[in-house]
Amino acid sequence: MLDTLPLPHPIDSRAGRAALRRATTADADAVIALLADDPISAARGDVASDEDRPAYTAALEEILAEPSNDLLVVELDGEVVGTLQLTSIPGMARRGARRLLVEAVRVRSDLRSSGIGSAIMRWVSDAAAPAVGAAMVQLTSDAARTEAHRFYERLGYVGSHLGFKYSVGT
Repeated sequence: MLDTLPLPHPIDSRAGRAALRRATTADADAVIALLADDPISAARGDVASDEDRPAYTAALEEILAEPSNDLLVVELDGEVVGTLQLTSIPGMARRGARRLLVEAVRVRSDLRSSGIGSAIMRWVSDAAAPAVGAAMVQLTSDAARTEAHRFYERLGYVGSHLGFKYSVGT
């Protein structure tokens, strides 16, 4: 886990005051449900089936054990309503700049446009990136997520690169 992250962090939204905190293994089902709540993730197989739970739980444990990774959740009224994964990446390019990679940002579908996602991403750029010594924050977003692209652009993110993926063994 990224020990230097300033957590927990309060999140103010139109849905009320929430808290951004580090996930625990007890949050596995809620995070799985957030992935399944997203149509693009569900189409990739994230459907919250009981038989997949061990794989998700093992992944969560591995993320939390890895010093350069963290999985965070947003809790509102005692329920997990958002999540994201952060990875701190040292690099040689840009004079040895460290990057903070943001992955799997999800807000429960009935709470999208409530300000939770904006508050999370502002915290990433304003607090998390400096806390880990990152010179930049980067993320990828599925090409089909045009609304997400507009969301990130409104927050100042620039679509500067084209990403590629190669599926191994599937």
